Amino acid sequence: MVSRQWAIAMTQDLPLEPSKTHRGENFPVASLLIAPKHRSVILAYYRFARGADDVADSPSLAPDAKLALLDLFEATLTGGSDRIEAALPLRDALAARKLEPRHALDLLRAFRMDAVNQRYANWSELMGYCAYSAAPVGRFVLDVHGESESTWPASDALCTALQIINHLQDCGADYRTLDRIYVPQDALAAQGLGPDALGASKASPALSAVLKTLAQQNAALVALGGRLPAEVRDFRLCLETAVIGRLARRLNSLLLTRDPLSERVHLGKPVALAWSGIGIADGLLAFFRPRQVAAAPVGGE
Repeated sequence: MVSRQWAIAMTQDLPLEPSKTHRGENFPVASLLIAPKHRSVILAYYRFARGADDVADSPSLAPDAKLALLDLFEATLTGGSDRIEAALPLRDALAARKLEPRHALDLLRAFRMDAVNQRYANWSELMGYCAYSAAPVGRFVLDVHGESESTWPASDALCTALQIINHLQDCGADYRTLDRIYVPQDALAAQGLGPDALGASKASPALSAVLKTLAQQNAALVALGGRLPAEVRDFRLCLETAVIGRLARRLNSLLLTRDPLSERVHLGKPVALAWSGIGIADGLLAFFRPRQVAAAPVGGE
């Protein structure tokens, strides 16, 4: 086992700030639609998550080093250390809101999986990973807003759909840079493919069939996640989740027609803004039509 002292020494080689900010993500993170009083705590969560993700995705760190550093993220979050700067704002924000660190700790569980696991046998196993890598993000945002846990199933579906979209968009880069494959192994094997199919400059017809089948499966999650705006009580969060849902639908539809190995499967800023406007209209309709409002808050302000 790697010692805590060694892990602390390893932090000298970590960047002082995460590798990118929330503005570099495919989907809005605490956009201006979110109430100002909630944005800082959500951004603190993002900074924590991005910093830990940088560790898990580092091509230069061995698995035991990654695990040791992720342990240090947890120690800083829970008050046993002050070493990881990216964890300190979240620790303070949680204390101020009287929120538990459970959703951040769940994320760390996913990053520990990434540190040691390079393959996923099937869709079910991938969903098990997403239960820790994706679902906690939405649950945290809902908790910050004081929403009911009854909103969690739709949120889990939406966040998982976003994760799968990212996995499919980046499937070639993940394989080439990290030797990591989120495409289920049984789906590749069913088409007679091995991992090296993801290293090509262009997807073969067989790989295209695999990726499109996964996007079709993901469409069901996108649809389930589309229920979320109508379930939340906070008006601004309703609009935010509607925008995210609309962008997810658009990107998932692109994955049905484009090759992520050779084509861009992202939205440029003008296009993203246009779809965001449509998403806001979706949110307005969802909020003001008669609906069943979630019953009781779970925390936050």
